[in-house]
Amino acid sequence: MDLELQRRRAVVTGASRGIGRAIALALAAEGADVVAVARDRGKLEELAATAAGVGAGPEGNAGASAGAGTITVRAADLSQATAVQGLTAELETADILVFNTGGPPFGTAAETTDAVWTAQFEAMFLSAIRLTRLALPGMRRRGFGRIMLVVSSGVIQPIPNLAISNAIRSALVGWAKTLAGEVAGDGVTVNCLAPGRIATDRVVEFDQNRARREGISVEEVQKQSRSAIPVGRYGAADEFAALAAFLASPRSSYMTGSVIRIDGGMIRSV
Repeated sequence: MDLELQRRRAVVTGASRGIGRAIALALAAEGADVVAVARDRGKLEELAATAAGVGAGPEGNAGASAGAGTITVRAADLSQATAVQGLTAELETADILVFNTGGPPFGTAAETTDAVWTAQFEAMFLSAIRLTRLALPGMRRRGFGRIMLVVSSGVIQPIPNLAISNAIRSALVGWAKTLAGEVAGDGVTVNCLAPGRIATDRVVEFDQNRARREGISVEEVQKQSRSAIPVGRYGAADEFAALAAFLASPRSSYMTGSVIRIDGGMIRSV
């Protein structure tokens, strides 16, 4: 299936590893020109080189084979409002915005301090608002836009010891649903993607944290987790990215305001 993404312009945040990296690669493979954003320039340049099959240039630009798009890298800490402003040119011309962040610190709802809540709200919520505010006018003017927010299965079924993620990502879902109704008539869709147990560095951290907390081995944590997933395994980041690429395309034009699970059937609720 041709997703009709050739020469579409995309901005993908949290693109240096895991799900964000996989989405950037998937979009570029479909012909989109991607601006990959994260704090770690070295990892971003590795991403650009992977997409191109050659080393990234001094400015982080990577060429690509015929028919494929490009990946350009921008190192930025999006918890800082000034860093978001620095992406104004890229956002104003973006057809696709994928908001993805790293996981926040582990912790309980009762014990998380004000300072941690404030810092994470800035990084995980306000940064999405700021990015979208810059991208939306151009999308609406051109009559096409795709906004995706990578959230968590915790917005459906809260995950123990991940109070910050459960709360702030749920706030993002409420904001995204509201926005979706406001911009649907302009050809802009807004959807949230809820990963389950996708095999990334973050899930490794989660398994290690749970093992320490419960006094069991990481292997036992993984065994128990796999047994709770109907497909019997963790997902791959490129499986997640395949759905993101479809949602970025014109073919998904009647899908908006949804929370879409990519979890192997892990969440049992309807």
